[in-house]
Amino acid sequence: MTTIDALDLEAIRRRLEAERDELQESSEHSEAARRPVTLDQPSLGRLSRMDALQDQAMALATEERRQRRRQRIGAALERLERDEYGLCVRCGEEIGPKRLELDPSVPTCLACADAAG
Repeated sequence: MTTIDALDLEAIRRRLEAERDELQESSEHSEAARRPVTLDQPSLGRLSRMDALQDQAMALATEERRQRRRQRIGAALERLERDEYGLCVRCGEEIGPKRLELDPSVPTCLACADAAG
């Protein structure tokens, strides 16, 4: 029996899907913060416009991180569908169960992750 056989793949699928859905919901709720800032607002002072631009930049960066995380989760769900979950995408060796428990979307074993830097 391999380490992968001992994993509760259905629980992992539910966990990944729940996180994916939560990220999508967060993305939808923060959409307004990512909209372009109108700079010709005479009622706002220069510092207020700068604050608005900074807030928008932070919202865009957060959304980019959400997108990358959703892609990683999607890839993990695809590996589950193809019966390749728990195998390193680089070397094909099993990923340690503790590593998968910490982050079920992790695509590589510890050795390959260390080698990648």
